[in-house]
Amino acid sequence: MESETDFNLHTQSNRIAVRHFSRRKTGFANLLKYIGPAFVVSVAYVDPGNVASNISGGSKFNYALIWVILWSNIMAIFLQTLSAKLGIATGHNLPEMCAKVFPKSLNCFFWMLAEIGAMATDLAEFLGATLGLNLLFGIPMFYAALLSGVLTFFICYMEKYGQKIVEIIITVLVAIICIAYLIEIFLAKPDWAQVALHTLIPSIPNKEALTIAVGMLGATVMPHVIYLHSELVQCRCKKGSFEEKKHHLKMEKIDIVIAMNIAFFVNAAMVIVSAAVFHRSGIVVETMQQAHKSLEPLLGSLSSGVFGIALLASGLSSSAVGTMAGQTIMRGFINLNIPVNLRRLITMLPALIIIGLGLNTMYALVISQVVLSFILPIPVIQLLIISGRKDLMGSLVNKPWVQALGIIITCVIVVLNALLVFFTITGRG
Repeated sequence: MESETDFNLHTQSNRIAVRHFSRRKTGFANLLKYIGPAFVVSVAYVDPGNVASNISGGSKFNYALIWVILWSNIMAIFLQTLSAKLGIATGHNLPEMCAKVFPKSLNCFFWMLAEIGAMATDLAEFLGATLGLNLLFGIPMFYAALLSGVLTFFICYMEKYGQKIVEIIITVLVAIICIAYLIEIFLAKPDWAQVALHTLIPSIPNKEALTIAVGMLGATVMPHVIYLHSELVQCRCKKGSFEEKKHHLKMEKIDIVIAMNIAFFVNAAMVIVSAAVFHRSGIVVETMQQAHKSLEPLLGSLSSGVFGIALLASGLSSSAVGTMAGQTIMRGFINLNIPVNLRRLITMLPALIIIGLGLNTMYALVISQVVLSFILPIPVIQLLIISGRKDLMGSLVNKPWVQALGIIITCVIVVLNALLVFFTITGRG
């Protein structure tokens, strides 16, 4: 029989195990409270503009440009962490802090640039959702555009029931994109040795590859999500102690690493599938319609179908995120609050005009990326200035090495975007 001492030891060990499990469960439940903002932000890294660039790069240059996706992801993690830290430390989003720090005239200029950037982003994302509906269901582009608007209205309307609801919807759409590209990779059967090689070793085959690489890297970090991330953490911000803010930042860093690495997988998968399918078959893809049509005879109807679904999910989610960012920009810089549905209607108009006139949607996409390339350095510089001030950030102020790294990244973005603009305008590459 079991002695009383053995029984007590056994009971004590069970209690310790239960407490350990409870702590783990509580820790996981605690993490779930903070998961969400970075997933919303990550949508900007898998939007229709990324789809077009990545498919073009893979079809033309095989696996050679996958390393660009890796470095874009590292840059994104750094900048989004700074944005989240600013929101947590100050209790305000980046546009609101700009209104406090910079003169009113300068803030009006910042607001106009940010709004132009948000509308350029909305244009690309709205066209992507429209194209997804057109490819999947054969709906004429103009009517597909109207339906895209209605679906985006619905996603934005759900914010009425709390930010967490929108975060769940966006996360589900991101999950759909991930599943779609998992299926695509399974069907494509890529050369994994080449994938690993080109992920780790940078290479630029020629000038045209440089142009595409600059577009993939320089236009990956969208200006509007740098503004938005500092806003999305606010619903979880508490006017607490340094330790509480430090804990919040720790949780948000985990959120960022998970979400950004999922975005890295999706972007890398786009290049890998395009290389394994199109480059291997000698097909150079210039439009997303061509990509959709070419996938079916090469991989079957399942592949072309999931491509359309991924494009639709990408367009809808990123379009909704663009609308949310627009509201943050208006309220923060100039304290203007326009109803979200009215703002969505305004930002739909350029896309509807382009579709109605039968203009080249890919050309419109290129122009939108050029516009963004001019605007992108502005929020990054704003972010570094404010997050580097101890009187605003307190104990969460950037360390000197963080500021130095931020300056280097800013310089890289400026140079690469200048190259993108130069190659786009001159037609070189």
